[in-house]
Order: sequence, then C-alpha cells, then structure tokens
Amino acid sequence: MGRLFGTDGVRGLANDKLTAPLAMKLGAAAARVLVDHEGKGNRRPTAVVGRDPRVSGEMLTAALAAGMSSQGVDVLNVGILPTPAVAYLTDAFGADMGVMISASHNPMPDNGIKFFAAGGHKLEDYVEDEIESFMLELPEQGPTGAGIGRIIDESEDALERYLSHLHNAVPTPLDGIRVVVDCANGAAYKAAPSAYRNAGAEVIAIHDRPNAFNINEGVGSTHIEVVQQAVQEHGADIGLAHDGDADRCLAVDSEGNVVDGDQIMAILAMAMKEDGELKKNTLVATVMSNLGLKLAMKEQGIVLRETSVGDRYVLADLRAGDFSLGGEQSGHIVIPEHGTTGDGTLTGLSLMARMASTGKSLGELASVMSVLPQTLINVPVADKSMIADSPQVKEAIAAAEEELGETGRVLLRPSGTEELFRVMVEASDSTTARRIAGQLSAVVAQV
Repeated sequence: MGRLFGTDGVRGLANDKLTAPLAMKLGAAAARVLVDHEGKGNRRPTAVVGRDPRVSGEMLTAALAAGMSSQGVDVLNVGILPTPAVAYLTDAFGADMGVMISASHNPMPDNGIKFFAAGGHKLEDYVEDEIESFMLELPEQGPTGAGIGRIIDESEDALERYLSHLHNAVPTPLDGIRVVVDCANGAAYKAAPSAYRNAGAEVIAIHDRPNAFNINEGVGSTHIEVVQQAVQEHGADIGLAHDGDADRCLAVDSEGNVVDGDQIMAILAMAMKEDGELKKNTLVATVMSNLGLKLAMKEQGIVLRETSVGDRYVLADLRAGDFSLGGEQSGHIVIPEHGTTGDGTLTGLSLMARMASTGKSLGELASVMSVLPQTLINVPVADKSMIADSPQVKEAIAAAEEELGETGRVLLRPSGTEELFRVMVEASDSTTARRIAGQLSAVVAQV
C-alpha cells in the first residue's frame, strides 16, 4: 500500500477509496497526533471542521467528527465554507487542529480531507506520516463518560467571522467596479459574492446554486471560458473564477483576456513593493510559473524564488524565509499577513483594490508581464511512478531541450492527486510549444 497522504491531504473517489470507516480512523488518529503535538495539557482539545457542498461531504463530516470526538476532541462544525476560511477559523478559535473536506477542483464523485495544525497551517510530511502510522495502532477503546468529545454547530457565526476578516485585510472601497464571480457551485457560493459586495463592488454572481451534485461541473476556475463569456455579456470590469473550495482565483479582464496566477502575482508583487509590504523584495512561485514572470520581476527589481510544484512547498518557503507573497500559476495565491493558505476571495479583493487605487483596468495592470506561449497536457497513465525513470521519456526530454535551447523549457511531473503525468513546454511561439508537448505526451502515454 502506498502513502495515504498526497500533495494536498487524502483524496479519492468517495465511498470507494475514501470511505466513511477510513475517514473515522483518520479523524481519530489525527486527533491523537495533533493534540499531542500541541501539548495543551488538561485543556479540552478542539477541532474546526468545514466542507464544500458535494454530497459525500455530509457522510465524511459525520465520520471524521465521530473519529475525533471518540478521542476526546470537541468538534466545531462550521458547515460549508472555503478552505481558507477553515484555516482562518482554526486559528481564530484557538483550535488544536482544523479539517477541510473537499476535493478542490476535482469532479463531484471525488472528495478529499485536508488537515491543518494549530494556527491554520498545513501539516509537515512527518506529521502526516505519524497520522498514517497511528491509524494502525489505534486503541480499541477511547475515553468514556465526560471524556468523550462533543460535536458543536458553529456554522451560524463562522461565515460572518470570515467576512469580517476579509474586510479588515482589504479595506479599500471597490465602488464603481463591476465584477462577475463564478463560484463553481462550490464552497464560496455565499462567501465570495458577500465579500465583494461588502467592499462596494457591483457583483454578478454565477454558479452560486450548489445542489450537492453540481460542484465544478463545467464551471469555475477550470472552465475559465464561462467567465470570459459572462464578462462580455454583462460589460463587467473584471471576472473572477474560483474552484470548488475557493483557495484559487483566476481572473478575466474587461476584454475577456485571461489573467492567470502568474500575472496576478506580478500585479500584487508590484503593488506590495510600492507600498513597502513586499518583504525582502521577494516573490515565491513554483517551477511551473511562466518564464515571463521571472523576466518581469527582474525588470522590476524583484527577486523570484522557485519551489517544487504544490502550494505546500510555496507555503513552506514563505514561512522559512519570512516572505510576504507567493503562489502558483493555477491561482493559489498566498499572502501570509492575512492567511495561512491560498485564499481565492482574498486574491479577488486584492486585485480589485489595486484597480481601485490606481484607476487602471485589469488589462493595463496585467501588461507588466509578457506571457511566453506555454502548453500543458495531462496524460492519463496506468502508473505515474514509472514515467520519470523511463529511458524513452528521458531521451525524448533531452531531444526537446536541445531543440529549445535557451528559448524555452520542458517540465514533466506526476500529478499529486490523480493518475496523470503533466507535460509542460514553453517556447518562443505557441506552434513549437504545442508540437513538442504533443511529442512528449505521446511518448509518456506509451510507457
């Protein structure tokens, strides 16, 4: 059996790989490990639990809560909220741990379990390993009587606390800005439109009617074309697209052009530098970020640090270096002063605040960065662990890199959550990028 935790918690097909008994064991083991790490002595330990609207979330919430309460942990159920809201509330409530039940941008049948340590921080690998190990050693009997944890409904107050936090983080009035927001029928269906309206924007919310089955279904940040069309139809100044758990945000300008996570980071980095808020003049991104971001930051006198792919690695580098901005091309943007993980709604507010303070359109702001043509192909594979060591794949990569020289780059990596291998090629023109990416994908598919 492989490692249970992936790059972003435990994820899989709900009631198949990710079952209620597994969730109950995970909850119990995580409760024991994380409370021990906190060392709260005789104080009653607590956990914050939230979820996105997908149907299996109800089942998994009940199982996790049962597992945690069986180990003497009081569970504060905050209901349907974005992942960053659960991380924030874990800190705000002074809880020992937090749990978000969501498969993010994955389709409805999937689900996932993400754990946060005290303070709302994602877990280190060694802590996840401890939880996995403890699952095999769970005692048959936990505390009894008054030692059993309670399950408490905190959903009524949780959203307002999160909205107040967002308003304090970005108090700039957004009056006069018309925004289309695609909520992906997901966890932000209330939070994102409310936050933007509270700031003064004119909000046109779409796909804000989750029914437990329609999350991410042809909408949200993985289907940006829907927002492009809506921006044009409504004459909006900006479009924002969130994913199922709203830790991502992608944008569209008034002309319908996509503004991805790299461009968003460029805009926010310049704003923070001007305001003296960009610590050490440094932006943290991943190796997947476009070469154009590095060139733009160099021109602005901003250092770009690169990490492995995954927001957990960006977060780790931000904390280790005490930096103030980081993120991914996919739209995971982290501003540590205001959050411990990517926050799509905070990102949307920050983008619109920059528009309001400068009087510039999103298109003008995004023009600071020229995007090199980049092609990304997700190749379904039987066993992603075999691809990197394949002689055929290594030979194909070497040939591609020789052809591109210094005018582009190649990056192949396994998905952290699915049986896919991602093939990314950057080149000076889109035709070359597509051709080489197609050639490499064909080789990967044959392994």
